[in-house]
Amino acid sequence: MYPGICNPPRYPTREREKMLAHESHFRCLHCGALVYTQPAISGVQNRNHCPFCLWSRHVDYLRPGDRMSACKAVMQPIALAVKRTRNRYASSASGELMLVHRCNDCSKLSINRIAADDQAGVIVHIFHTSLSLDMLVRADLELAHINPLDMEDKAMLFTQLYGISN
Repeated sequence: MYPGICNPPRYPTREREKMLAHESHFRCLHCGALVYTQPAISGVQNRNHCPFCLWSRHVDYLRPGDRMSACKAVMQPIALAVKRTRNRYASSASGELMLVHRCNDCSKLSINRIAADDQAGVIVHIFHTSLSLDMLVRADLELAHINPLDMEDKAMLFTQLYGISN
């Protein structure tokens, strides 16, 4: 009786292909680069930062990939951190390297996995600039239980990025 209510809309094949193509990439709000989101390219399931400048967009609300945030502002990469493993006997250097983003609008902090295609030189630059973070930002990170890398972590950073100690 009401086919539009019970059945999902049917899109012509070309329209469906356009919709799927749009979901597989986005344009970086910071540098303007076209960023592809396929896990086969980036190595992560929920890509929301640019591999060239590492800026992100505030899209997630409660958990990675939910895309429920109403903010949608740009998020600046401000630091690096290590995601600790659940193995309490593992060394502190065995965790996964993570990017710390801060929303330029609402100041929410977010931690994101580094993707396989992220530029290592930009990651190192973020590490160096994070060494001189403002005291208020450091306090916010501490309240969020985020421990940014410091100079003592430099060798671990270079080992994870390049396979060498610096």
